[in-house]
Amino acid sequence: MAGVVALDLLAGDRFVDELRRLWDRGDAVLPVDQRLPPDARGELLRALRPTSLLDADGEHALDGRPTADGDALVVATSGTSGTAKGVVLTHEAVAASARATNARLGVTADDHWLACLPVAHIGGLTVITKALAAGTALTVLPRFDPDALAAAAARGATLVSLVATALRRIDASLFRTVVLGGSSPPAALPTNVVTTYGSTETGSGVVYDGRPLDGVEVTLDATGEILVRSPTLLRCYRDGTDPRDDDGWFHTGDVGSWTDGVRLVVHGRRGDLIITGGENVWPDAVEQVLSRHAAISEVAVAGLPDDEWGHRVVAWVVPVEPMAPPDLERVRAHVREVLPAFMAPRELRLVEQLPRTALGKIVRQRLAERSPSDVGHDGE
Repeated sequence: MAGVVALDLLAGDRFVDELRRLWDRGDAVLPVDQRLPPDARGELLRALRPTSLLDADGEHALDGRPTADGDALVVATSGTSGTAKGVVLTHEAVAASARATNARLGVTADDHWLACLPVAHIGGLTVITKALAAGTALTVLPRFDPDALAAAAARGATLVSLVATALRRIDASLFRTVVLGGSSPPAALPTNVVTTYGSTETGSGVVYDGRPLDGVEVTLDATGEILVRSPTLLRCYRDGTDPRDDDGWFHTGDVGSWTDGVRLVVHGRRGDLIITGGENVWPDAVEQVLSRHAAISEVAVAGLPDDEWGHRVVAWVVPVEPMAPPDLERVRAHVREVLPAFMAPRELRLVEQLPRTALGKIVRQRLAERSPSDVGHDGE
Protein backbone atom coordinates (compact mmCIF):
# COMPACT_ATOMS: atom_id res chain seq x y z
CA MET A 1 0.00 0.00 0.00
CA ALA A 2 1.17 3.52 -0.79
CA GLY A 3 1.60 6.18 1.86
CA VAL A 4 -0.10 9.58 1.82
CA VAL A 5 2.32 12.44 2.50
CA ALA A 6 0.93 15.80 3.56
CA LEU A 7 3.17 18.23 1.67
CA ASP A 8 3.24 21.32 3.88
CA LEU A 9 5.46 23.66 1.84
CA LEU A 10 5.14 26.99 0.08
CA ALA A 11 4.55 26.73 -3.65
CA GLY A 12 7.87 26.89 -5.44
CA ASP A 13 10.75 24.81 -6.75
CA ARG A 14 11.08 22.75 -3.58
CA PHE A 15 7.38 21.88 -3.63
CA VAL A 16 7.75 20.57 -7.19
CA ASP A 17 10.95 18.66 -6.38
CA GLU A 18 9.38 16.99 -3.35
CA LEU A 19 6.22 16.14 -5.30
CA ARG A 20 8.28 14.35 -7.94
CA ARG A 21 10.44 12.59 -5.33
CA LEU A 22 7.43 11.33 -3.40
CA TRP A 23 5.80 10.09 -6.59
CA ASP A 24 8.99 8.29 -7.53
CA ARG A 25 8.88 6.70 -4.06
CA GLY A 26 5.36 5.44 -4.75
CA ASP A 27 3.49 7.74 -2.35
CA ALA A 28 0.45 9.91 -2.92
CA VAL A 29 0.64 13.61 -2.03
CA LEU A 30 -1.82 15.72 -0.04
CA PRO A 31 -0.95 19.41 -0.56
CA VAL A 32 -1.59 21.50 2.57
CA ASP A 33 -3.01 25.00 2.09
CA GLN A 34 -0.42 27.39 3.48
CA ARG A 35 -3.09 29.91 4.48
CA LEU A 36 -4.75 27.58 6.98
CA PRO A 37 -4.42 28.63 10.64
CA PRO A 38 -3.04 25.98 13.03
CA ASP A 39 -6.44 24.71 14.21
CA ALA A 40 -7.74 24.30 10.67
CA ARG A 41 -4.51 22.62 9.60
CA GLY A 42 -4.83 20.14 12.43
CA GLU A 43 -8.44 19.44 11.51
CA LEU A 44 -7.43 18.77 7.91
CA LEU A 45 -4.83 16.23 9.00
CA ARG A 46 -7.29 14.53 11.36
CA ALA A 47 -9.95 14.33 8.65
CA LEU A 48 -7.75 13.04 5.82
CA ARG A 49 -5.28 10.98 7.89
CA PRO A 50 -2.00 11.17 5.93
CA THR A 51 0.72 8.70 6.91
CA SER A 52 3.39 11.40 7.19
CA LEU A 53 3.89 15.17 7.09
CA LEU A 54 6.67 16.81 5.11
CA ASP A 55 7.38 20.42 6.04
CA ALA A 56 10.37 22.76 6.09
CA ASP A 57 11.91 20.72 8.93
CA GLY A 58 11.71 17.37 7.15
CA GLU A 59 9.34 14.39 7.11
CA HIS A 60 7.48 13.26 10.22
CA ALA A 61 5.55 10.00 10.61
CA LEU A 62 1.85 10.21 11.49
CA ASP A 63 -0.71 7.65 12.60
CA GLY A 64 -2.54 7.79 9.30
CA ARG A 65 -4.04 5.46 6.75
CA PRO A 66 -2.32 4.34 3.52
CA THR A 67 -3.93 4.44 0.11
CA ALA A 68 -3.95 2.20 -2.94
CA ASP A 69 -0.92 1.75 -5.15
CA GLY A 70 -1.18 3.99 -8.19
CA ASP A 71 -2.78 6.90 -6.34
CA ALA A 72 -1.07 10.22 -7.04
CA LEU A 73 -2.98 12.92 -5.18
CA VAL A 74 -5.36 13.47 -2.31
CA VAL A 75 -6.84 16.93 -2.80
CA ALA A 76 -8.86 18.51 -0.03
CA THR A 77 -12.23 19.92 -1.03
CA SER A 78 -15.24 21.03 0.95
CA GLY A 79 -17.58 21.24 -2.04
CA THR A 80 -20.73 23.03 -0.96
CA SER A 81 -21.02 21.29 2.42
CA GLY A 82 -18.11 22.94 4.20
CA THR A 83 -16.95 19.54 5.50
CA ALA A 84 -13.41 18.61 4.43
CA LYS A 85 -13.19 15.66 2.03
CA GLY A 86 -10.24 14.23 0.17
CA VAL A 87 -10.54 13.55 -3.54
CA VAL A 88 -8.25 10.67 -4.55
CA LEU A 89 -6.79 10.94 -8.06
CA THR A 90 -4.66 8.25 -9.63
CA HIS A 91 -1.54 8.77 -11.72
CA GLU A 92 -3.55 7.61 -14.74
CA ALA A 93 -6.20 10.26 -14.10
CA VAL A 94 -3.63 13.02 -13.56
CA ALA A 95 -1.82 12.05 -16.77
CA ALA A 96 -5.08 11.87 -18.74
CA SER A 97 -6.05 15.37 -17.59
CA ALA A 98 -2.66 16.79 -18.52
CA ARG A 99 -2.62 15.13 -21.96
CA ALA A 100 -6.14 16.27 -22.86
CA THR A 101 -5.55 19.84 -21.69
CA ASN A 102 -2.19 20.22 -23.39
CA ALA A 103 -3.62 18.80 -26.61
CA ARG A 104 -6.58 21.21 -26.62
CA LEU A 105 -4.30 24.19 -25.94
CA GLY A 106 -1.71 23.10 -28.50
CA VAL A 107 1.08 23.09 -25.92
CA THR A 108 4.57 22.52 -27.33
CA ALA A 109 8.04 22.20 -25.84
CA ASP A 110 8.51 25.92 -26.50
CA ASP A 111 5.72 26.83 -24.06
CA HIS A 112 6.24 27.80 -20.43
CA TRP A 113 3.57 27.20 -17.77
CA LEU A 114 3.14 29.67 -14.90
CA ALA A 115 1.48 28.47 -11.66
CA CYS A 116 0.22 31.21 -9.36
CA LEU A 117 -3.01 29.82 -7.90
CA PRO A 118 -2.96 27.92 -4.57
CA VAL A 119 -1.39 24.51 -5.17
CA ALA A 120 -3.56 22.98 -2.44
CA HIS A 121 -6.44 23.34 -4.91
CA ILE A 122 -6.85 21.42 -8.13
CA GLY A 123 -6.76 24.52 -10.35
CA GLY A 124 -3.30 25.50 -9.17
CA LEU A 125 -1.91 22.01 -8.66
CA THR A 126 -2.68 20.77 -12.15
CA VAL A 127 -0.69 23.58 -13.74
CA ILE A 128 2.33 21.79 -12.28
CA THR A 129 1.20 18.38 -13.49
CA LYS A 130 0.47 19.74 -16.99
CA ALA A 131 3.97 21.14 -17.22
CA LEU A 132 5.54 17.91 -15.94
CA ALA A 133 3.53 15.84 -18.42
CA ALA A 134 4.45 18.03 -21.40
CA GLY A 135 8.06 18.54 -20.36
CA THR A 136 7.69 22.30 -20.64
CA ALA A 137 9.39 25.00 -18.61
CA LEU A 138 7.58 25.78 -15.35
CA THR A 139 7.55 28.72 -12.98
CA VAL A 140 5.74 28.35 -9.66
CA LEU A 141 4.93 31.45 -7.62
CA PRO A 142 4.07 31.26 -3.91
CA ARG A 143 0.99 33.40 -4.48
CA PHE A 144 -0.80 35.52 -7.04
CA ASP A 145 0.97 38.84 -7.54
CA PRO A 146 0.37 40.99 -10.67
CA ASP A 147 3.95 42.32 -10.76
CA ALA A 148 5.40 38.82 -10.37
CA LEU A 149 3.16 37.56 -13.19
CA ALA A 150 4.34 40.34 -15.49
CA ALA A 151 7.97 39.54 -14.62
CA ALA A 152 7.40 35.84 -15.33
CA ALA A 153 5.86 36.69 -18.70
CA ALA A 154 8.90 38.83 -19.50
CA ARG A 155 11.08 35.81 -18.74
CA GLY A 156 9.14 33.67 -21.21
CA ALA A 157 5.99 32.32 -19.50
CA THR A 158 3.34 31.75 -22.17
CA LEU A 159 0.54 29.90 -20.35
CA VAL A 160 -1.14 30.75 -17.07
CA SER A 161 -4.21 29.56 -15.17
CA LEU A 162 -6.25 32.24 -13.38
CA VAL A 163 -9.62 32.97 -11.80
CA ALA A 164 -11.82 35.90 -12.75
CA THR A 165 -10.77 38.12 -9.84
CA ALA A 166 -7.10 37.70 -10.82
CA LEU A 167 -7.75 38.21 -14.54
CA ARG A 168 -9.08 41.69 -13.84
CA ARG A 169 -5.73 42.67 -12.30
CA ILE A 170 -3.37 41.67 -15.11
CA ASP A 171 -2.70 42.39 -18.77
CA ALA A 172 -3.87 39.15 -20.39
CA SER A 173 -2.01 39.96 -23.61
CA LEU A 174 1.28 39.15 -21.84
CA PHE A 175 0.49 35.44 -22.32
CA ARG A 176 -0.25 33.27 -25.34
CA THR A 177 -3.17 31.66 -23.50
CA VAL A 178 -4.92 32.33 -20.21
CA VAL A 179 -6.91 29.40 -18.84
CA LEU A 180 -9.78 30.76 -16.76
CA GLY A 181 -11.66 28.76 -14.14
CA GLY A 182 -13.11 29.12 -10.69
CA SER A 183 -16.20 31.24 -11.23
CA SER A 184 -18.39 32.85 -13.88
CA PRO A 185 -16.18 34.59 -16.43
CA PRO A 186 -16.53 38.31 -17.11
CA ALA A 187 -18.93 39.25 -19.89
CA ALA A 188 -16.12 40.63 -22.07
CA LEU A 189 -13.07 38.40 -22.40
CA PRO A 190 -9.77 38.89 -24.24
CA THR A 191 -9.51 36.64 -27.28
CA ASN A 192 -6.66 34.61 -25.74
CA VAL A 193 -8.70 33.57 -22.68
CA VAL A 194 -10.08 30.02 -22.60
CA THR A 195 -12.88 29.38 -20.10
CA THR A 196 -13.05 26.04 -18.31
CA TYR A 197 -15.56 23.97 -16.40
CA GLY A 198 -14.70 21.19 -14.00
CA SER A 199 -14.10 20.32 -10.37
CA THR A 200 -11.69 18.55 -8.08
CA GLU A 201 -13.62 15.31 -8.70
CA THR A 202 -13.21 15.66 -12.47
CA GLY A 203 -9.46 16.19 -12.09
CA SER A 204 -9.66 19.92 -13.00
CA GLY A 205 -11.30 21.46 -16.06
CA VAL A 206 -12.82 18.99 -18.52
CA VAL A 207 -14.85 21.40 -20.68
CA TYR A 208 -13.01 24.21 -22.49
CA ASP A 209 -15.02 27.04 -24.04
CA GLY A 210 -18.12 24.88 -23.73
CA ARG A 211 -16.65 21.84 -25.51
CA PRO A 212 -15.57 18.68 -23.66
CA LEU A 213 -11.91 17.71 -23.92
CA ASP A 214 -11.02 14.69 -26.02
CA GLY A 215 -11.92 11.52 -24.14
CA VAL A 216 -14.39 13.33 -21.88
CA GLU A 217 -18.09 12.51 -22.08
CA VAL A 218 -20.66 15.03 -20.85
CA THR A 219 -24.41 14.52 -20.77
CA LEU A 220 -27.44 16.03 -19.08
CA ASP A 221 -30.01 14.00 -17.20
CA ALA A 222 -33.75 14.62 -17.36
CA THR A 223 -33.49 17.42 -14.79
CA GLY A 224 -30.63 19.20 -16.56
CA GLU A 225 -27.91 18.03 -14.15
CA ILE A 226 -24.47 17.79 -15.74
CA LEU A 227 -22.95 14.28 -15.70
CA VAL A 228 -19.31 13.61 -16.56
CA ARG A 229 -17.62 10.34 -17.50
CA SER A 230 -13.90 10.61 -18.11
CA PRO A 231 -10.51 8.97 -17.52
CA THR A 232 -9.69 12.07 -15.45
CA LEU A 233 -12.26 11.30 -12.75
CA LEU A 234 -11.41 10.56 -9.14
CA ARG A 235 -11.02 6.98 -7.98
CA CYS A 236 -12.90 7.66 -4.74
CA TYR A 237 -13.02 9.97 -1.76
CA ARG A 238 -10.56 9.50 1.07
CA ASP A 239 -13.20 7.68 3.12
CA GLY A 240 -13.47 5.08 0.38
CA THR A 241 -16.83 6.14 -1.04
CA ASP A 242 -17.17 6.34 -4.82
CA PRO A 243 -19.59 9.04 -6.06
CA ARG A 244 -19.80 7.61 -9.58
CA ASP A 245 -22.94 5.72 -10.56
CA ASP A 246 -22.99 2.13 -11.86
CA ASP A 247 -22.30 3.35 -15.41
CA GLY A 248 -19.30 5.43 -14.35
CA TRP A 249 -20.97 8.85 -14.50
CA PHE A 250 -20.11 11.52 -11.94
CA HIS A 251 -23.17 13.61 -11.04
CA THR A 252 -21.79 17.13 -10.62
CA GLY A 253 -24.73 18.82 -8.91
CA ASP A 254 -24.52 21.57 -11.55
CA VAL A 255 -27.29 22.32 -14.01
CA GLY A 256 -26.67 23.19 -17.65
CA SER A 257 -27.94 23.12 -21.20
CA TRP A 258 -26.55 22.72 -24.71
CA THR A 259 -26.23 25.53 -27.23
CA ASP A 260 -26.68 24.22 -30.78
CA GLY A 261 -26.33 20.75 -29.31
CA VAL A 262 -22.54 21.02 -28.98
CA ARG A 263 -21.59 23.75 -26.52
CA LEU A 264 -22.26 23.33 -22.80
CA VAL A 265 -23.69 26.29 -20.89
CA VAL A 266 -23.45 25.96 -17.11
CA HIS A 267 -26.30 27.69 -15.27
CA GLY A 268 -25.04 27.03 -11.73
CA ARG A 269 -25.38 24.73 -8.76
CA ARG A 270 -28.79 23.13 -8.45
CA GLY A 271 -29.18 24.68 -4.99
CA ASP A 272 -28.44 28.18 -6.36
CA LEU A 273 -31.64 28.30 -8.41
CA ILE A 274 -34.00 31.04 -7.21
CA ILE A 275 -37.72 30.39 -7.66
CA THR A 276 -39.50 33.72 -7.33
CA GLY A 277 -43.22 34.05 -8.02
CA GLY A 278 -43.09 30.67 -9.78
CA GLU A 279 -40.31 31.77 -12.16
CA ASN A 280 -36.81 30.28 -12.30
CA VAL A 281 -33.85 32.64 -11.96
CA TRP A 282 -30.23 31.51 -12.28
CA PRO A 283 -27.90 33.89 -10.41
CA ASP A 284 -25.13 33.59 -13.02
CA ALA A 285 -27.30 35.11 -15.73
CA VAL A 286 -28.19 38.13 -13.59
CA GLU A 287 -24.58 38.55 -12.45
CA GLN A 288 -23.39 38.59 -16.04
CA VAL A 289 -25.67 41.51 -16.83
CA LEU A 290 -24.95 43.43 -13.63
CA SER A 291 -21.18 43.04 -14.11
CA ARG A 292 -21.54 45.33 -17.14
CA HIS A 293 -23.07 48.15 -15.06
CA ALA A 294 -20.64 51.07 -14.97
CA ALA A 295 -21.10 51.66 -11.21
CA ILE A 296 -20.63 48.01 -10.18
CA SER A 297 -17.17 46.56 -9.50
CA GLU A 298 -18.28 43.10 -8.30
CA VAL A 299 -21.66 41.50 -7.79
CA ALA A 300 -23.22 38.33 -6.45
CA VAL A 301 -26.86 37.30 -6.66
CA ALA A 302 -28.84 34.91 -4.48
CA GLY A 303 -32.36 34.37 -3.21
CA LEU A 304 -33.72 35.21 0.21
CA PRO A 305 -37.04 34.02 1.67
CA ASP A 306 -39.97 36.29 0.91
CA ASP A 307 -43.54 35.97 2.18
CA GLU A 308 -45.05 37.16 -1.09
CA TRP A 309 -42.70 35.78 -3.76
CA GLY A 310 -41.39 32.64 -2.05
CA HIS A 311 -37.89 34.00 -2.64
CA ARG A 312 -36.79 37.42 -3.81
CA VAL A 313 -33.76 38.10 -6.00
CA VAL A 314 -31.11 39.99 -4.03
CA ALA A 315 -27.90 41.55 -5.41
CA TRP A 316 -24.85 42.09 -3.21
CA VAL A 317 -22.82 44.81 -4.89
CA VAL A 318 -19.29 46.13 -4.45
CA PRO A 319 -19.58 49.63 -5.97
CA VAL A 320 -16.88 51.21 -8.10
CA GLU A 321 -17.27 54.41 -6.08
CA PRO A 322 -18.47 53.72 -2.50
CA MET A 323 -19.62 57.33 -2.15
CA ALA A 324 -21.69 57.12 -5.34
CA PRO A 325 -23.21 53.63 -5.40
CA PRO A 326 -25.89 52.49 -7.84
CA ASP A 327 -29.50 52.57 -6.63
CA LEU A 328 -32.04 49.80 -6.89
CA GLU A 329 -34.22 51.47 -9.51
CA ARG A 330 -31.33 51.92 -11.95
CA VAL A 331 -30.02 48.41 -11.28
CA ARG A 332 -33.44 46.92 -12.04
CA ALA A 333 -33.75 48.98 -15.21
CA HIS A 334 -30.30 47.81 -16.32
CA VAL A 335 -31.30 44.16 -15.91
CA ARG A 336 -34.67 44.63 -17.63
CA GLU A 337 -32.89 45.85 -20.76
CA VAL A 338 -31.55 42.31 -21.28
CA LEU A 339 -33.54 39.89 -19.11
CA PRO A 340 -37.19 39.42 -18.12
CA ALA A 341 -38.41 41.73 -15.36
CA PHE A 342 -38.83 38.88 -12.88
CA MET A 343 -35.03 38.37 -12.97
CA ALA A 344 -34.28 41.92 -11.86
CA PRO A 345 -33.17 42.20 -8.20
CA ARG A 346 -35.86 43.27 -5.75
CA GLU A 347 -33.26 44.19 -3.14
CA LEU A 348 -29.79 45.71 -3.33
CA ARG A 349 -27.14 45.42 -0.62
CA LEU A 350 -23.83 47.28 -0.71
CA VAL A 351 -20.77 45.44 0.61
CA GLU A 352 -17.03 46.06 0.69
CA GLN A 353 -16.19 42.57 -0.58
CA LEU A 354 -17.83 39.30 -1.56
CA PRO A 355 -17.23 35.97 0.19
CA ARG A 356 -15.17 33.81 -2.13
CA THR A 357 -13.23 30.57 -2.09
CA ALA A 358 -9.48 30.51 -2.70
CA LEU A 359 -10.21 30.06 -6.41
CA GLY A 360 -12.59 32.98 -6.61
CA LYS A 361 -15.91 31.17 -6.50
CA ILE A 362 -18.67 33.07 -4.74
CA VAL A 363 -19.82 31.36 -1.54
CA ARG A 364 -23.54 32.09 -1.82
CA GLN A 365 -24.33 30.49 1.52
CA ARG A 366 -22.39 33.30 3.21
CA LEU A 367 -23.85 36.23 1.30
CA ALA A 368 -26.51 36.91 3.92
CA GLU A 369 -23.69 37.62 6.38
CA ARG A 370 -22.49 40.48 4.15
CA SER A 371 -25.29 42.94 4.69
CA PRO A 372 -23.88 46.16 6.17
CA SER A 373 -25.96 48.44 3.98
CA ASP A 374 -29.41 47.82 2.53
CA VAL A 375 -29.93 50.44 -0.16
CA GLY A 376 -33.22 49.43 -1.61
CA HIS A 377 -36.14 47.04 -1.46
CA ASP A 378 -38.77 46.73 -4.13
CA GLY A 379 -42.06 45.47 -2.80
CA GLU A 380 -43.96 45.44 -6.10
